[in-house]
Amino acid sequence: MKENLVIIPTYNEIENIEAIIRKVMSLSEAFDILVIDDGSPDGTGLKIKELQTEFAEKLHIVERSGKLGLGTAYIHGFKWALERGYAFIYEMDADFSHNPEDLVRLFKACKEGGFDVAIGSRYIKGVNVVNWPIGRVLMSYFAGVYVRFITRMEIMDPTGGFICYRREVLQTIPLDKITFIGYAFQIEMKFNAYLYKFSITEVPIIFTDRTKGVSKMSTKIFREAVFGVIMMKVWSWFKSFKR
Repeated sequence: MKENLVIIPTYNEIENIEAIIRKVMSLSEAFDILVIDDGSPDGTGLKIKELQTEFAEKLHIVERSGKLGLGTAYIHGFKWALERGYAFIYEMDADFSHNPEDLVRLFKACKEGGFDVAIGSRYIKGVNVVNWPIGRVLMSYFAGVYVRFITRMEIMDPTGGFICYRREVLQTIPLDKITFIGYAFQIEMKFNAYLYKFSITEVPIIFTDRTKGVSKMSTKIFREAVFGVIMMKVWSWFKSFKR
């Protein structure tokens, strides 16, 4: 069985993609990378193919025809990883807001610590966010408060997108029934893992807002999360979560 696969969704990340790939490939633990590129017109896909000649068998790309949403990118990547036998599957942004060196800490939390899900958490030890305006920090923090109140999950950073999953988690969660594709996708995945009674831990990280490229966050995505959490809670009353 292969061990580690990092899934990185991209759209117009030409300014970051080579550096993030090289950084992951240089880590003390071995990680393969799967980039899901949504038809970036800036040449992101071409750069990845160029780098594949250097990182043969370790760097992979799936190219899609347009912007189909973060959630669908990760679901596609999860299925790709399961089909190829990876033991630990990671979500990570392309823009260095997640420090690639923290992948090793997430890996150890699952491999050595025995957890099923390890979340790179911005809020488990205070507020560890750099370069965000205070309004966005407050919005993100209180989104977590809201999610905990509705779902009863004791997760300080339920909206975070830097995560390691054991393959058993992704084999158990019905991926084809995941509803949301934006910000709420991250909450829905964690809520499913929680309801299936997988063990979840949070690893403190420092989140640094991108310095290159353009953020994909929008108020529409945030609204999806606000209303989506209530829908998730209601749906959970009518589903079975046995494994």
